[in-house]
Amino acid sequence: MTNKFKKLLTIMLLTLCCFSAQSQSAVIDSLPKSTLDTVPADSIGRYINSIGADIDSLRNKISALGTMVQNRESFDTRVRDTVQMKADVSIPDPQHADTLHITPAMIARQKHEQPVKEFEMDLKGVKFVPKGQWVTGISVSYSQSTQNDYQFLILQNISGDTYSFKVSPMLCYIFKDDMGAGGKFSYTRSLTKLEKADIVLDSETNYGAEYLYSLAHNYYVTGIFRNYFSLGQSRRFGVFTELQLKLGGGQSKITTGSGEDLSGAYERNFQLGVGLAPGLAVFLSNYSAIEVNVGVLGFNMTQTKTINDRIYVSRRKSQSANFRINLFSITFGVAFYI
Repeated sequence: MTNKFKKLLTIMLLTLCCFSAQSQSAVIDSLPKSTLDTVPADSIGRYINSIGADIDSLRNKISALGTMVQNRESFDTRVRDTVQMKADVSIPDPQHADTLHITPAMIARQKHEQPVKEFEMDLKGVKFVPKGQWVTGISVSYSQSTQNDYQFLILQNISGDTYSFKVSPMLCYIFKDDMGAGGKFSYTRSLTKLEKADIVLDSETNYGAEYLYSLAHNYYVTGIFRNYFSLGQSRRFGVFTELQLKLGGGQSKITTGSGEDLSGAYERNFQLGVGLAPGLAVFLSNYSAIEVNVGVLGFNMTQTKTINDRIYVSRRKSQSANFRINLFSITFGVAFYI
């Protein structure tokens, strides 16, 4: 509201006050004396009072109009302050307060000052093995075979029997959700008894062996690190990757012939290996699961010392690295989660 409009309202209020004070005398003076003599005094008074009431009503309406104008001015001021804080621009002339002037430079500045939010991948997973659990289990494997005059390709007249046995207990602690560390201990034993066997290349070339005996024992200590993943949102089926660090050794003896033709060798070996063995875990209940894992990646180093007939000493060192599925390294076991 402008200053001119305020002054106009003030002048109108003062005029009404003066008019109300002089209204009665002005009305009386305007009437002829003959009329005043004939008209009762009570009627003249009521007429003058009705004029005063109309003037008071008009004064109240003008006062209410002034209050509405003041409220409108206060509202416009608050709106201008809000727009100025949000857009950080100066408010133009009050008569153009309803129009906000936005320039291309202001839009470019807003785009430039807009903060860049970091992108975060929203990956949802199921907690498969919670923190604080102990995982213990054991895997056992055993195989045995017997041959009697068995023939296979160039191998003929094979007679003998073999067996192998392996046991491997495990203990692992889940130090973080779906992550655990622990160890394994493995013992393997293998025995081969071959009474006779012939290698026939053609009708004139063949080789034979008799009374071959081999017995081997090996011990391994393996440190493991496991990371579990659930299949989809399942809490029963999951996979894990197992990183293995193996250290161990063993001994074996091999003899051939019999009687005076007996010859033998004694071996001691040391092994160091690093491997990766993914696996599958299927929970049968909340505390037990069946596990199957297979080695796919590994590095192995073996040192062997051999003593032949207690006279000749030889040493052999071998290293190997592979990235393939080794069917002979597939192990089945039962694990308990407590």
